[in-house]
Amino acid sequence: MDIADARQQFSPSGIYLNTASIGLPPIGAVRAVQDNVEAWCHGELHANDFDGVIAACRARYARLVGAPADQVALGSQASQLLGLIAANLPEGSEVLLAADDFTSVMFPFLAQQTRGVRVREAPIGELAARVTASTTAVVCSAVQSADGAVLDVDALVAACRSHGALSIVDITQAAGWLPIDVSRFDVTVCSAYKWLMAPRGGAYLTITPGLRERLVVHSASWAGGEDVWDSIYGSPLRLARDARGLDLSPAWLSWVGQLPALDLLLEVGIPEIQRHDVALADAFSELIGTPGRGSAIVSVDAPENVAEALADAGVSYSMRAGRLRLAFHLYNTAADVDLAADVITRARRTAMR
Repeated sequence: MDIADARQQFSPSGIYLNTASIGLPPIGAVRAVQDNVEAWCHGELHANDFDGVIAACRARYARLVGAPADQVALGSQASQLLGLIAANLPEGSEVLLAADDFTSVMFPFLAQQTRGVRVREAPIGELAARVTASTTAVVCSAVQSADGAVLDVDALVAACRSHGALSIVDITQAAGWLPIDVSRFDVTVCSAYKWLMAPRGGAYLTITPGLRERLVVHSASWAGGEDVWDSIYGSPLRLARDARGLDLSPAWLSWVGQLPALDLLLEVGIPEIQRHDVALADAFSELIGTPGRGSAIVSVDAPENVAEALADAGVSYSMRAGRLRLAFHLYNTAADVDLAADVITRARRTAMR
């Protein structure tokens, strides 16, 4: 399927440039959720009806990010999954964070300071250079939420390997448009409601087998049982030994809506989506007089009247870190770029009068 065909599965009411906040669902996802809500309304749903959908989402996501399915765990939020990893760091560990990263990436590790975990911060562009022999783990986003800055993965991976540090990377703002090989990292997490276009309530974790074996599963759930439906009552602890043992109780409808979206992403292909998304973002940047950065997210310093002008023109956007943030995905077009750029250019001229 090409981009033009994929675009037919979406129906934004205006110019939607806010995927970095909330992705739009394809019609297949909408219908799947609606069908399940209807069945729920009539008392026709059973908990184990969702087992197949959940297993399929795990397999599709694994394929999307280059991981074996048995290294993928499912939860509800990235911070929830990162909290498990953070809680397993030994007392005295040193964690290196990307300064000004999204707080759901930072807070789980900052919270460990009360038990002796030491935290340092460095700008995203200097992160690899700041890894030392005392660094236990480097934690950062592959793409920064605030401005779309893309991590130098090669440099970070090399630095972590050289110093024996864990690489823990949030790919929420990357997976779905940026090709990611999660096998290069020790841990990744991803919330699915942005570029993966799922209903809110689903998130993924990938983890290497060696690290999984050492984890204390502080969030142990019936959903992580070796035999899920034989793990809902009584002791002893009997979790799956692979990443599935980290699963948290699933928000069912989120996974129902996720599966058609993953199928669409896989059918179009992430490299093709990357070419499309980045071409639009870079074209937009050029039109407003800023250099393109090879990211699907563009951050713009704009006068106050720009936000009002965009809203009046039916353009959905977000404000982050005091700047206008626009995000381009497979449902956007060159016409969207031209309209948004024209609105911003005219609003800037008005503000200068």
